[in-house]
Amino acid sequence: MASARKNNAQRIVSLAPSVTSILLALGARRQIVAVSKWCKDVADVSGLPELGDCWALDKSGDASALMELRPTLIVGSVPFKTETVQKILALPVPFLALNPRSLADVSADIRVLGRAVQANARAEALVREMQRQFDRVRKTAKHAKTQPRVYCEAWPHPRISSPPWVAELVDICGGVMITPAGQRVADEDVARANPEVIVLAWAATGGKSKPEQALENGAWKDVSAVRERRVFAIRDELLNTPGPPLVCGAEELLRVIHPELAGRGQKRRAAANSGGW
Repeated sequence: MASARKNNAQRIVSLAPSVTSILLALGARRQIVAVSKWCKDVADVSGLPELGDCWALDKSGDASALMELRPTLIVGSVPFKTETVQKILALPVPFLALNPRSLADVSADIRVLGRAVQANARAEALVREMQRQFDRVRKTAKHAKTQPRVYCEAWPHPRISSPPWVAELVDICGGVMITPAGQRVADEDVARANPEVIVLAWAATGGKSKPEQALENGAWKDVSAVRERRVFAIRDELLNTPGPPLVCGAEELLRVIHPELAGRGQKRRAAANSGGW
């Protein structure tokens, strides 16, 4: 029986940090044969070969390095580049393309990957635990006396607001996202919305988003968040990785949206901590 399970194990190439974070949480590390170069920002993937992603497979632009790994399944997630996806689809290997937009989509993706690695029970447990952690944050946020207007940014040039699931996290944390999520916005759009908190989580930059760019933006000089210097950088992988890292992202958002609840949140977190996944 053990031998049969081993022979049926997947050989997965993960082309997205979100996919890798989910697979690791499901206990499927042995089934991963390669990861995206961005995955090391969200998980310990030391020893695994690194490739590109669904935007660019590698510097050469071909899939030769990928196929040398003899994958049985390739999994990718947004953002996609048409030319790259066409190359992947031309390979004689199944390709699972994920396109989450909401927290419900993230849960659905966890279940899909759970089925792929025969870890259905662990997938359901992971979904429940993430929901429990979000509920804990929401319960803490209910003690806030205000509901600040929040602008979250995923990229500065052109200016793009954070993905839809981040808007949901802002709501969980007792704030209101004041621009359409996951869309290009202008300086004037943000200025008119007058956010009280600005959060920068620029994609693929880790913690290197630059609050000073917002503070020095002449178009935003009258914005409440700028006047009160409530402009914060959150590591991008905590908000831009639609998987388990979003739990830490919610905690960071709560900290900057409602700093007055920090002590209460820490006490609740210590009481609720069950050892993670």
